[in-house]
Amino acid sequence: MAEQKRDYYEVLGVDKSADDAAIKKAYRALAKKYHPDMNPGDAEAEKKFKEASEAYAILSDPEKKRQYDQFGHAAFEGGAGGGGFGGFDFSGADFSDIFGDIFGDFFGGGRRGRGNTGPMKGSNIRTSVRITFEEAVFGTEKEIELTLKDECATCHGSGAKPGTSPETCSKCGGKGQVVFTQQSFFGTVRNVQTCPDCNGTGKVVKEKCPDCNGSGYIASRKKIQVSIPAGIDNGQSVRIRDKGEPGVNGGPRGDLLVEVIVGRHATFQRQDQNIFSTVPISFALAALGGEVVIDTVDGKVIYDVKAGTQTDTKVRLKNKGVPSIRNKEVRGDHYVTLVVQTPEKLSAEAKELLRKFDAETGDSLNAAKNVSTEKSDNKDSKKKKFWK
Repeated sequence: MAEQKRDYYEVLGVDKSADDAAIKKAYRALAKKYHPDMNPGDAEAEKKFKEASEAYAILSDPEKKRQYDQFGHAAFEGGAGGGGFGGFDFSGADFSDIFGDIFGDFFGGGRRGRGNTGPMKGSNIRTSVRITFEEAVFGTEKEIELTLKDECATCHGSGAKPGTSPETCSKCGGKGQVVFTQQSFFGTVRNVQTCPDCNGTGKVVKEKCPDCNGSGYIASRKKIQVSIPAGIDNGQSVRIRDKGEPGVNGGPRGDLLVEVIVGRHATFQRQDQNIFSTVPISFALAALGGEVVIDTVDGKVIYDVKAGTQTDTKVRLKNKGVPSIRNKEVRGDHYVTLVVQTPEKLSAEAKELLRKFDAETGDSLNAAKNVSTEKSDNKDSKKKKFWK
């Protein structure tokens, strides 16, 4: 019995309402993941690749998609004509743009029609720095140390020994790219990849500079000052221009991206621009009202607690939160939860005073006893009525 085919939309992981761009994007991701060239000898990957390709061939064609939406797989049974994967007909399906991109990704090239021997910006460098909660709120200056490359003073970045010059690459003719063909399930695909001999520069150094060994750059440890803006959050990065890798063929340097890691605070928690904390208050302060000292990032503030305040009451301290990273004059708020604390140890005098207080405010200590007495009186009354 033939294996039942999966729904094409399910295969690509898209909704039935997906447009052409979403369908193509989904297929490209699956094709790149399961292509046989990326999974040599993996029969399961090849099966998924064929399944995804079949689904794309149908859903990328408006007429075939309409038939599939109306009749399902039955619309194409018996009329395959024996071509393609497992008898499925792929005629009319256009895979050229997708596989041109995919093969370019596989082999380091692209589908660009021109060389890349012109000036190119250098790669970005990533590093991280740790700061405290308060430093994230108000901003700070940090010094980091890392290894950076600078142009070799001997060869001035050419990589060639003084008195010599880089030569035009014979493999690519100075274009920086070579054309190659790749056999696929859809025939021969013509693609372009970065030249492996010159790494895309179009030049080859025959006699290397003795100081930089032909790289054109000298690496050294350097200290860099980083300005952390007020209001920055954990995981955000600070960009420092022109502190990344050197450019190629006279291109500008890349950038340095410094990720900020904010340490935890013992009292405060942050959510966006707001700060949250919990402050304990005594039963007497909650009942009678009074002043309580609250810690904020700006220092201690005095807050007037209202009489009769219940536990878990939330109060708002305006403009005591985190500044906006775009405008430090705009700040969030500080939300404080007041929690009434029950004393764990009381003296005999304090206990007696508390009993008297309870008797005056509802006699809660004897509430259960009073209920039991009332039940007993009711039972005795019913017995008297019965015997009477």
